[in-house]
Amino acid sequence: MTDSVSREQAITRTSVIGVITNVLLSAFKALVGFISGSIAIMLDAVNNLTDAVSSVVTIVGIRLAKKKPDEKHPFGHGRIEYFSAIIVAGIVLFAGVTALVESVKKILTPEMPEYSAASVIIVAVAVVVKLILGRYVKAQGQKYQSEALIASGSDASFDAILSASTLVGIAITWFFHVTVDGWIGAVLSLFIVKSGWEMLSESISTVIGNRPDSEVSKAIRETVCGFENVLGAYDLILHDYGPEYAIGSVHIEVPADLSADQIHRLTRRISEAVMQQYHVILTVGIYAIDSNHNDLRKSIHETAMEHQGVLGTHAIYIDDEAKTMTIDVMTDFQVDRKALCEDLLGHIAEYLPGYKADINFDNNFSD
Repeated sequence: MTDSVSREQAITRTSVIGVITNVLLSAFKALVGFISGSIAIMLDAVNNLTDAVSSVVTIVGIRLAKKKPDEKHPFGHGRIEYFSAIIVAGIVLFAGVTALVESVKKILTPEMPEYSAASVIIVAVAVVVKLILGRYVKAQGQKYQSEALIASGSDASFDAILSASTLVGIAITWFFHVTVDGWIGAVLSLFIVKSGWEMLSESISTVIGNRPDSEVSKAIRETVCGFENVLGAYDLILHDYGPEYAIGSVHIEVPADLSADQIHRLTRRISEAVMQQYHVILTVGIYAIDSNHNDLRKSIHETAMEHQGVLGTHAIYIDDEAKTMTIDVMTDFQVDRKALCEDLLGHIAEYLPGYKADINFDNNFSD
């Protein structure tokens, strides 16, 4: 994973480039829009200005996110980056709604804008610049795992398409001598609102808690299962405290005859490997597997898997001395667990008459 200092510098540098570029584009477009009387170009200028503000928010967010952990925030301040992404999305959404209101006014009271060759050239150049800027910012965001940069880059690329539509409006005015300026501004505004809402929804979803990245969770499982005496890895849960910091837990199945010393050394090696490879602080829990009941465990597992919505079973442990049996069953989120539990208890009673069965249902927290 990229060094945190270089990551902060890269995100800051990318954001500064975005600020300078958008301020210049906004100034040129505002001048063109004022001279020509085009609401679409004026709104495009405002949109560039909001992009500059978004980049400033990103810079502030990454700086605050690097604050060291303290007593009140022992997990650090990395999630501030996600809140900066929410602010960026809110700015885009506000700009879109404001632009829509102004566009509707222009539709109700239309005025014929006057475009010069210079204004057309400036808008065309702006389209190219925004396309290049968008691709660069988004690529940097993906490289350094910055949702704020990814949002800004996507918005910039989208802005280029919207700016191109103003060129279409100019062409229509030149060749047909009709004004569609307000209508184009309205369409641009709706797209901006849509883009802002999608960015806001995605950012809020991240704060609430998304499912971990499938490739990462599968890679961690493979790493854990690669250790000797690990018979399976289950219940992987990852809590995200920023792009560079996560805490998680996993349960592993191991032979029941392993000593406490062997289990201690095994879990320590697993935690160290996951931390080194994925920067995840991982707590490892243990499920003991008794080889004396392999056939019976297989039968119980197969019976459970016959039920719709059951994704897997693990931690099947049969205690002949205490006459108990425990099993963890992972289901999807739509399963009627009460009905499933009653059905499974009936089947287990057939396999283990006189035993008390304890069924624990697990959520499908990760792939």
